[in-house]
Amino acid sequence: MKIAIIGTGYVGLVTGTCFAETGNDVLCVDNNEDKITALNSGIVPIYEPGLDELIKRNTKEGRLVFTTDIRHAIQTSLFIFICVGTPPRDDGAADLTAVWNVAEEIGKHINGYKIVVTKSTVPVGTTHRVRDIIRSRTDQQFDVASNPEFLKEGAAVDDFMKPDRVVIGTEDPRVEELLKELYAPYVRTGKPILAMNIRSSELTKYAANAMLATRISFMNEIANLCEKVGADVNMVRIGMGTDPRIGASFLFPGVGYGGSCFPKDVRAIVEVARSVGYDMKILPMVEEVNCRQKQVLAEKIIAYFDGSVQGKKIAVWGLSFKPRTDDMRDAPSIDIISRLLDGGAVVAAYDPVATTEARKIFGDRIQYGAKNYDVLKDADALAVITEWNEFREPDFDKVKTLMKRPAIFDGRNIYDGKKLIARGFDYFCIGISYTK
Repeated sequence: MKIAIIGTGYVGLVTGTCFAETGNDVLCVDNNEDKITALNSGIVPIYEPGLDELIKRNTKEGRLVFTTDIRHAIQTSLFIFICVGTPPRDDGAADLTAVWNVAEEIGKHINGYKIVVTKSTVPVGTTHRVRDIIRSRTDQQFDVASNPEFLKEGAAVDDFMKPDRVVIGTEDPRVEELLKELYAPYVRTGKPILAMNIRSSELTKYAANAMLATRISFMNEIANLCEKVGADVNMVRIGMGTDPRIGASFLFPGVGYGGSCFPKDVRAIVEVARSVGYDMKILPMVEEVNCRQKQVLAEKIIAYFDGSVQGKKIAVWGLSFKPRTDDMRDAPSIDIISRLLDGGAVVAAYDPVATTEARKIFGDRIQYGAKNYDVLKDADALAVITEWNEFREPDFDKVKTLMKRPAIFDGRNIYDGKKLIARGFDYFCIGISYTK
């Protein structure tokens, strides 16, 4: 099938590339000429495992083309996927300016029957508004549909190629069948394609992310309580997770969630509710708990140094909001490091892939290591913020030798505190209070 992908950000790039991988002819469009030039030169602007290889293979085979010519893409494709950004406004609502602009372009250039699909995460009613904008500018026949993405950064290619489910929102049986045909190669193992009305499809994405964010904030609340009452959050987590009604996913406490989805989508669904006169109670607190949780590790560090980190060197392992990505949008590391810098600390940080993004945020206010051990020399404490695999089994003898003071603040509970304390470390984590 012939597909146009409008927007070559994270969602658009992964979507277009994976569609091309199953033999479709895909035109990926962006109005950023520098980005398109880079992509045509083989430079991928995001870090996502496996994506580089797929892009190289499909561009070489001619199935995947990057262009700034939106007119050509619209006129030569059956499917037009809107994959532009919907960043949060100051009030938390999604900024849909780019979506409306794409709808205007489609209305201007459409030359025959098309299926226009909103892939971006958008509030309820957006797809119908896209339809109205296009309809006001053309007499050509077209249909609209909603097809939200469920891509986890760091595993996006697998998520697309082997999805848990595919959600399609449409009111037209013909569109439903065509979209099912398009997605058939990805669900051969029997995973469901769920067809529903457009508004339900739009809300499904927000509801799913809001539920996952709620589980994270809930467990962080339980972890903080565990420390107060002498319970072990890991034991509580296992006790909860073995209940089949609850399950084990997203019950790991830590320093809060970040990234491009959970913070934005929680705020957006609250604003959607407010816009129709419904005052949500739970989700605003989910966001409040998460903001507070991002301060917990910094507060532990400051308390360890009797209320002042002035002149203390704090080593940081992990800057991205999660492993296997360079994304630092709303990353807990930003709040933690900023709090330490405000207190006069010297921060030396290492991340396997996010250093470039970190420099955009912190500039030369922090030091950057080429390797994880580089930042430990003469450090007064180590803060583990992102649970990259390479941090899980370090040489603790080397760690202890390099540091001025063997204190570890484990924001992801990846170490065995009892063993580290036995080896002479001061160890602090989330949801467990250790005593020597």
